[in-house]
Amino acid sequence: MLDYFALLNEPRRPWLDAELLKQKFLARSSEMHPDRSHQAGEREREAATRRFAEWNAAWQCLREPRDRLGHLLELELGARPADAQDVPPAAMDLFFETGRILREADVFLAAKGKTSSPLLKAQMFGQGMELTRRLNELQQVILRRRDELLAELPGLNAAWEAAPAAGSAGRAAALPLEPLERIYRMLCYLARWTGQIQERVVQLSF
Repeated sequence: MLDYFALLNEPRRPWLDAELLKQKFLARSSEMHPDRSHQAGEREREAATRRFAEWNAAWQCLREPRDRLGHLLELELGARPADAQDVPPAAMDLFFETGRILREADVFLAAKGKTSSPLLKAQMFGQGMELTRRLNELQQVILRRRDELLAELPGLNAAWEAAPAAGSAGRAAALPLEPLERIYRMLCYLARWTGQIQERVVQLSF
């Protein structure tokens, strides 16, 4: 398994400065782009393309906090954490609220899809707008919860910086893997709900 942190010459840690990472990626991308090897032999061009693809994959992973944490946990544990079957207690309020509004939206969309009368469709317009407003408000609540989780990450960096080197005895015991996994699972749930909400908002716009 490729270590994307090592590939981008970044230390393993939960929090990274997204802007600095972007600057490094853009500067290095221009140097590594396969087009710069167009006069090389076929084998060299293939190798350049492969290196660029790996570099791009590393950037895409590390720039997104949820993917970065999943990758970090996989590196430290040897496998990515299995999908959680139970909603974390801290997310139960959002779980029930999201489920309730999504069900309302689905019932409304099903009824709207069966309506052919222009008059009835006009009457349903206001209800659709209200559902869209509520979905957008819930989306903002989810985004604020996500920001709260991300704000915890810089405080975890010190443990990674002080831990024994990768592969050393005692490294796992020195790392706060439990809070990292908690944040990762919460981010997974929040991302799933965000996608489901956005899907309904799009459907309600037609």
